Amino acid sequence: MKKYCLALDLKDDPVLIDQYKAHHKKVWPEITQSLIDSGIENAEIYCVGNRLFMILEVNDSFSFEQKEQMDNANRKVQEWEELMWKYQQKMPWSKENEKWVLMDKIYELKD
Repeated sequence: MKKYCLALDLKDDPVLIDQYKAHHKKVWPEITQSLIDSGIENAEIYCVGNRLFMILEVNDSFSFEQKEQMDNANRKVQEWEELMWKYQQKMPWSKENEKWVLMDKIYELKD
């Protein structure tokens, strides 16, 4: 199983951050299913201040390109992404239309 780590910033507003966290306690079932259908076996999101850190554990069928195509064709995913954008903001080094930024692993205790 492969693992990816990604980062994203939230708008630096405690009320919006609390609302974002509340949404993630009740993720829509269609969103959960879209993750599973794309080959994501597990997803975790952590928050410190307004910075988010996401860990994706994926199977061999997963690719970011396929996930993007699936998401673009899924009305509920697009609705969720539009709602989440109310709380999220691009990181300063993000590319155009990029939300979550793939992180580079720089250390591992066990190689």
